Amino acid sequence: MSSDVHRQLKLVTNDVSLARDGRHIARLPDLRVSAGESVAIVGPSGCGKTTALMAIAGIRPPQSGKIEIEGTDPWELGRAARDGLRGRRIGLVFQSFHLVDALSVRANVWLAAQCANYPLHDPDRLNRLLERLGLGPVRNRRADRVSHGQAQRTAIARALLNRPALILADEPTSALDDANTETIMALLKESAVAEKAALVVATHDRRVLASVDAVVKMVNFQ
Repeated sequence: MSSDVHRQLKLVTNDVSLARDGRHIARLPDLRVSAGESVAIVGPSGCGKTTALMAIAGIRPPQSGKIEIEGTDPWELGRAARDGLRGRRIGLVFQSFHLVDALSVRANVWLAAQCANYPLHDPDRLNRLLERLGLGPVRNRRADRVSHGQAQRTAIARALLNRPALILADEPTSALDDANTETIMALLKESAVAEKAALVVATHDRRVLASVDAVVKMVNFQ
């Protein structure tokens, strides 16, 4: 990266342990991810990768350890402040896209700003995102009437709308062929660089590994 802004640390984790149903299941290797950088968290299904993303996102607490997003630990905040941090500074791309079928592609993306009460100072940002992700022609189409790839790009656009510091993607390529895997990973990486965000991908898909800057493996205790 060419500037201090691009090198700014967006995510730091230290000694994060994870539990499920009261059982210690895994440990996340320590992370230091700067703007524009990408990391894959790897391991077999059920090893705790999604649990790790949920801890980073402030959704499910870690058993122990420290997580910082631009210097703020979400687990030191109250629930409302943690929800606000997630809505404004974290972009989530879930394995199942969680789109609202009855709404248009554009409306699904706009939900990110509405739910986070995020002021879009640039009213054209949403439309530019849709164009950049190849969604311009289907922006007014219902979410249940677009292709799988278009739905996935809609989920990515929604995750990017609020200019997140951190993009978290859970198994984004699990149902894709090789060509679409390459396309989606290129989109995620290009978007992270363009938005000056850190990208963390949880995956058991080895095809992803060549697309990221670093790979860390979950330490599993099951």
